[in-house]
Amino acid sequence: MASSTSFSPSHFASTYACPRAISSHFPFKLNSSRISFPLKSQSFKLRNASTLTLKALSVREPIAAVVTKDTWENSILNSDTPVLVEFYASWCGPCRMVHRIIDEIAGEYAGRLSCFVLNTDNDLPIAEDYEIKAVPVVLLFKNGEKRESIVGTMPKYFYIAAMERVVKS
Repeated sequence: MASSTSFSPSHFASTYACPRAISSHFPFKLNSSRISFPLKSQSFKLRNASTLTLKALSVREPIAAVVTKDTWENSILNSDTPVLVEFYASWCGPCRMVHRIIDEIAGEYAGRLSCFVLNTDNDLPIAEDYEIKAVPVVLLFKNGEKRESIVGTMPKYFYIAAMERVVKS
């Protein structure tokens, strides 16, 4: 899924004390009331103005690996380290918040804990095996057994506390 951000010409006109329409700064004719830019750092030159640099702050690669029904047994059930799995759906807004938390935990606990994400829309049989009825759900496994379950979006310390209980058990 390609990400982009949009600005309306009125945003520029109201944000910057410039009485001219934003379209007068571009070397092309605007056919829309919205301008879209890909979410990556880029610069472009506005006519009669200095260089404008757009910098995307939210583009990053996820740390938690994707697990599927094909990799479930080797990655989760046969893991030597405790495992955290987030069950999510691509259309789920709260899941995006949990993704960020899981990625932080994956980075902080690398080597002590393996973190994965599973798309329930793509791998429904796995979700059904663990009776996942809604997303997001985070399950923690140790020695192939489910040890903890966290349903819904919770603060980071909930996930860390559950993970610490599993690691110590």
